[in-house]
Amino acid sequence: MVKNSGSRIAFTCGDPAGVGPEIIAAWLAANREAARDVAVLGPARWLATLDTAAEKVAVGLEDFVATPGRPDGDGALLAWAAMERAAEGCRRREFAGVVTGPVSKERLASIGYEFPGQTEFFAARWGGEPVMAFCGGRLRVALATWHVPLRDVPGLITPALLRRTIAATDTLCRAEGINAPRIGVCGLNPHAGEGGILGREELESIDPALTALRAEFPGLSRTEPGDTLFARALRGEFDAVIALYHDQGLAPLKVIDFDEAVNVTLGLPHVRTSPDHGTAFGIAGKGVARATSFTNAVTVARRLIAARQGT
Repeated sequence: MVKNSGSRIAFTCGDPAGVGPEIIAAWLAANREAARDVAVLGPARWLATLDTAAEKVAVGLEDFVATPGRPDGDGALLAWAAMERAAEGCRRREFAGVVTGPVSKERLASIGYEFPGQTEFFAARWGGEPVMAFCGGRLRVALATWHVPLRDVPGLITPALLRRTIAATDTLCRAEGINAPRIGVCGLNPHAGEGGILGREELESIDPALTALRAEFPGLSRTEPGDTLFARALRGEFDAVIALYHDQGLAPLKVIDFDEAVNVTLGLPHVRTSPDHGTAFGIAGKGVARATSFTNAVTVARRLIAARQGT
């Protein structure tokens, strides 16, 4: 458990040419009292336009102004600077957690950012073993692997990785008030291998690892066919689903919970959540971006912080 450092949360603006600034502004306008416990990190000239009680922390070039829908290198540098400032603030116990705005991985890569995403960045800055998970809507989904090529997935599904993912999923469920989590695990192969006919990873390695872990996590399933497991969770049979690779988990999640889901980075010393959508450059600045996922990200962050602090 981390030392109680209050409940102050940092909001990073994300790529300033995307929808991050406008969904943050919408949250601040709708939550004027709660904003007192928030620090907003972004470009100075944008911060000056916000009518809010939140603390304003300027990062990046002082005179920078973004053009919605037109990302550039300076905007990517600013997004990176906001992440660095938020990570540092958590290390210093200035913030209890971070809610990150969406960034462009392509733009960040073009300026030398070496991480596949924000999950890996915060793991590098804070230490710990990250697990990418999603909640806030009708489904709770954790990923055993995420930003890796599909060809590499089978070799990465080790007993140690499974335990880390399961333990993080159990923690998420308990933080949301579920005292005996029922966790369903997707098979790697179609039909969870169909008894070895469609692949033997389930029989030879994955199910034996799950059997060993069931003593610690009694509500843990054996591998189940991924094409039916999410529907079973929606019907109430499971509290959370573990997918073994990115699209196995995120395709059904985004069909069901596209506007509500929250990206949660578990397994780190500090709380980090994010809306489960991208920069949406095509609609940035048009006033049509929905702030539902960002609002849920703040709610989930506060719930996780409270669980860590025992409050």
